[in-house]
Amino acid sequence: MTIAKGDSLPDVKFGVMTADGPSQVSTGDVFAGKTVALFAVPGAFTPTCSAKHLPGFVEKADELRAKGVDTIACVSVNDVFVMKAWGDDQGVGDDIVMLADGNGDFAKETGLTMDGSGFGMGLRSQRFSMLVKDGKVDILNTEEPGDFRTSSAEHMLSQL
Repeated sequence: MTIAKGDSLPDVKFGVMTADGPSQVSTGDVFAGKTVALFAVPGAFTPTCSAKHLPGFVEKADELRAKGVDTIACVSVNDVFVMKAWGDDQGVGDDIVMLADGNGDFAKETGLTMDGSGFGMGLRSQRFSMLVKDGKVDILNTEEPGDFRTSSAEHMLSQL
């Protein structure tokens, strides 16, 4: 079953890179007591993700915060080292929290998966964005494979 508006996020662990190296944070660490703009990409360094999706949230970070967003987070079924390298490559700085869903636990638990086997990518997260308030889904924008419209930063801004 796919997560829906009003549902609580599943309790999973994400990989994050810290000054001391790889670490883990829980769903509660990221979302409890905060308003979070979360977006998911099928893969770090992939064309649409690198050319449009992540850069859009970096570009619109100040506008999202002005509309009440405390944290902006990007999640992908990649390991923490890839997410760190991609964040560095894209110049996210402190604007975006890069969450590694290395085993796809978050994607599976939310029901927001896609099969990227045809591209040698295996099970991945489908492209989506969501606004999460204190751990509960307030807005959910999912995309069909190959699409990029409703999960953009611009679209989320129009919803706030």
